[in-house]
Amino acid sequence: MSFDGLFTRAMVFELKEAVMNGRINKVHQPYKNEIIMVVRANGKNHKLLLSAHPSYSRVQLTKEEYENPSVPPMFCMLLRKHLEGYIIEDIRQSELDRMIVFEVKGRNEIGDVSYKQLIVEVMGRHSNIILVDKERNMILDSIKHISPSMNTHRTVLPGHEYVMPPRQDKGNPLEATEEDVLRALDFNAGKLDKQIVQSFAGISPLFAKEVIEHAGLGKQAAIAQSFLDLVGKAKDHQISPTLIIGEKEVFYWARLDHVEGEELAFPSLSELLDRFFHQKAARDRVKQQGNDLERFIRNERDKNVNKIEKLKQTLKDAEQADRYQLLGELLTSNLYAVERGMTEVSVVNYYDEDGGSITIPLNPQKSPSENAQLYFSRYQKAKNAIEIVNEQINKAEDEIIYLERLMQQLESASTKDVEEIREELEEEGYLKARKQNKKKKTNVKPILEKYRSSDGTQILVGKNNKQNDYLTNKAAGKDDIWLHTKDIPGSHVVIKSNDPSEQTIKEAANIAAYFSKARESSSVPVDFTAVRQVKKPKGAKPGFVIYEGQQTVYVTPDLDLVRSLKE
Repeated sequence: MSFDGLFTRAMVFELKEAVMNGRINKVHQPYKNEIIMVVRANGKNHKLLLSAHPSYSRVQLTKEEYENPSVPPMFCMLLRKHLEGYIIEDIRQSELDRMIVFEVKGRNEIGDVSYKQLIVEVMGRHSNIILVDKERNMILDSIKHISPSMNTHRTVLPGHEYVMPPRQDKGNPLEATEEDVLRALDFNAGKLDKQIVQSFAGISPLFAKEVIEHAGLGKQAAIAQSFLDLVGKAKDHQISPTLIIGEKEVFYWARLDHVEGEELAFPSLSELLDRFFHQKAARDRVKQQGNDLERFIRNERDKNVNKIEKLKQTLKDAEQADRYQLLGELLTSNLYAVERGMTEVSVVNYYDEDGGSITIPLNPQKSPSENAQLYFSRYQKAKNAIEIVNEQINKAEDEIIYLERLMQQLESASTKDVEEIREELEEEGYLKARKQNKKKKTNVKPILEKYRSSDGTQILVGKNNKQNDYLTNKAAGKDDIWLHTKDIPGSHVVIKSNDPSEQTIKEAANIAAYFSKARESSSVPVDFTAVRQVKKPKGAKPGFVIYEGQQTVYVTPDLDLVRSLKE
């Protein structure tokens, strides 16, 4: 648990410096459990993100872009009514709990001064965002409703009194002395890190393990001093926002010596959270929105894999064609030795150098010539089947390549990209077209992702087949440089220059590798060539091209580099 009580305390300090006394100008609800408030403070606009996501709950300032729905949800409309134009008078933490309270003041629709509280409870799957009328302590609404049957301690519904979450009977680490720490721990019981978590409020396992790490093998006093030293940093706001990339990514307000991995330092907690959460939360939203799509594409791919296995068995059976021809010819040459009613005949195989004999099975109900003709028919049928089966295998293999390309695109898709992939499948006949799509405007240009290389050269990226086709065939100039991972499903990338620097090519190649199936690999081969060398075969699937005259560069995908280059 990285977003613990001490992290919350540090975040409140950061928010106070940025948006205290700011005016709430806009309120948006881009997704089910997340609110974005645009606050004007200190001469500029700040985007304040409040998230009650069950896995990614948090409060922070953000620089990321979020897509707002065409019709705002009801909770968003209520927040607009009660908060837009209001001033944030105070931002405070409830004791050392993961709760942040925004005290806001403004005038209601009849001009009277009104006080509201926007309370964000960062509590994992129990997280919530609650708007409270301060004077009456009454809940106006919440992003999640909790009925009495769901929670006997408190009800979170409009019109009910706001009740705080149950208090935990734990000590305050900010006020603890060495004697308090020593008294709280039983050094003979072991598992001191767990004891620290159970004894003090606002403390996470990460903090407790760091205390033990700093204390080393010292005596009891060393652990108490290590605890007080780390708490002292939090108390004096001596923070070092850090992301550690090891077996898994871990973030905290302080450096963590007990966690192994590459350390990345950030100037603020909000920038740290943007780096850690944005892509994870985006992937989760895309997974929820495109779960049915991913399942459909995967099933279609598996169907084609099974189809190929069956076709290969058919091909194996069809390879008996030469034997059928041989038996037909030998039988024709030995008709005089065959009589109706025979079930088999043994003849000399004159194709065999050793002159051996071969036994030919016969249909006793057919004449000798009819038996020979039967073998020639089987030969012709098997011969024709080989051509058809090979054609069907090639078609199924192309389908698998196309579907795997779609699966890769879903892995790096935004919610907008998911809809474009869905539209493509409808247009290609894989999915039944939805009624609302019939009224969609035609000739709508796909929106490409834009990046800038270190020297200022623009780089464009297509993240799905619609975008790839538009980028390569329409948006790109013939002398621009086109990039794609070599023999690996991925995005089309175009450098808007006919003579880019070597650094720009490497940075564009890094983007191409990152938006490919080889995202987690190293030394990924990326081909690059002029756009004029890239062709789309007639009748090819969306996003499919062939190219020539390419050169290859090898790069290792770097998320931080890709993020730094995005416009």
